[in-house]
Amino acid sequence: MRMGFGLVGLLLALAVVAVLVKKQTGATRMAQPPAVQGQPADGALPSVRTQGRQLQQDVKQQLDGLMQQPRVLIDEEK
Repeated sequence: MRMGFGLVGLLLALAVVAVLVKKQTGATRMAQPPAVQGQPADGALPSVRTQGRQLQQDVKQQLDGLMQQPRVLIDEEK
């Protein structure tokens, strides 16, 4: 009788663990990334080289924009 309860408890614990693992694996699946500029309309993912160039262009544009902003000079004669 005691061995039967032990076996039922073990099976119940395994079932709970299986349900939790199934939920975790479902939650860790990544959603599709948002559309990237310059991505082909047929849904093909861009290559790593294309993504690297796009990233370089984005950083260059941001830096150029920051360089165009006027600097604030601090008046040291107080």
